[in-house]
Amino acid sequence: MTATGRAHSDPELDIGGRRVRVTNPDRVLWPATGFTKRAMLAYYERVADVLLPHVRDRGLTLRRFPEGVDGPGWYQANCRGHPPWVRTHDVVGRRGGRLRYCVIDDTAGLAWAANLGTIEFHPFLATTDRPDEPTALVLDLDPGPPAGLTRCAQLAIELRRLLHGLGLEAVAKTSGGLGLHVYVPLAPGHSFAATKAFARAIAATLARRWPDRVIDRTARSERAGRVLIDWVQNDVSRSTVAPYSLRAMPWPLVSTPVTWAEVAAAADGARGRRLVFGPDEVVERVRRFGDLFEPALSRAGVLPDPTAVA
Repeated sequence: MTATGRAHSDPELDIGGRRVRVTNPDRVLWPATGFTKRAMLAYYERVADVLLPHVRDRGLTLRRFPEGVDGPGWYQANCRGHPPWVRTHDVVGRRGGRLRYCVIDDTAGLAWAANLGTIEFHPFLATTDRPDEPTALVLDLDPGPPAGLTRCAQLAIELRRLLHGLGLEAVAKTSGGLGLHVYVPLAPGHSFAATKAFARAIAATLARRWPDRVIDRTARSERAGRVLIDWVQNDVSRSTVAPYSLRAMPWPLVSTPVTWAEVAAAADGARGRRLVFGPDEVVERVRRFGDLFEPALSRAGVLPDPTAVA
């Protein structure tokens, strides 16, 4: 990535032969830390090699905060004003209409979207060439206070054990907050109806086992002190935050792939806080470990019938 124009303001970037104009590069997006748009662009460039495989060839919901996390933000579906080298993909929305989403295939695309104030990248679970076949099943573990990361990690370990007993491997990442996301990579041929039914059975089973710790219903009034297993994410119309994406939190935190050993350490309360990572920590983790979430793309499981879950 090279800059053209005035060096101080970096008004235009040359990224792989593509020109990306940067506006207000010194705008502070996270006032609590002074983290700027320039710093965000630099972060996304540094993690592009590990982030792009998880968003490439997928429609993306862009969560934008042009004025920073303390300002107004929204989820952008329709891809407007994109350069000709940014592709689009039509997805059927929850109300039946078709929405045209951006498809980010390269670092220039990441920079273009980030310049718009896109802090979060949310890819769909299916690729553009097979829009009705999810490549993974996702279970979003979301704690209701006073439950927190330790309780989430404990549930993730139990969830992994249950999945392993069904012949399925799983990988985990932080939500970028107090939650965890558990993914089960899938072989081609699965439908969203099948993944949603299976995820619902998993969530219901664990909610029955530990009713005081786990809930499978989304009503906030019922969630205090329990961890929601959000199975509804397994839908053709829904997207989930990508690994390595920044989050629009008061501090610049990242949805970070983690090892099961790290999850186990968090589960016993020993290092729970360390499942919270900022951009510099994530860049260092990528340098040391590569893409810990790569198995979500390369391993492929076959879901049994939901009645096998017990």
